[in-house]
Amino acid sequence: MQAHKGDVLRFTGRAVGSPEHRATVVEVLGVNGEPPYRVRYEDGHETEIYPGPGCVTETPAGAAPARTDAPRHAV
Repeated sequence: MQAHKGDVLRFTGRAVGSPEHRATVVEVLGVNGEPPYRVRYEDGHETEIYPGPGCVTETPAGAAPARTDAPRHAV
């Protein structure tokens, strides 16, 4: 997963009927847009996260799309 400052991470509910929630990326702490991210949730709470499999990245309208051709660094 890659995200950039200003992107919105959308987390789907884990159970039927569970609401999804969103967080805005305020800082990318990894290399080349990779996790971890410092995010701000809708209620103002901030934390560092490594998003899991039910997370989708949304780029704000008018922003450049994420690059997919950037080289990945070996860890």
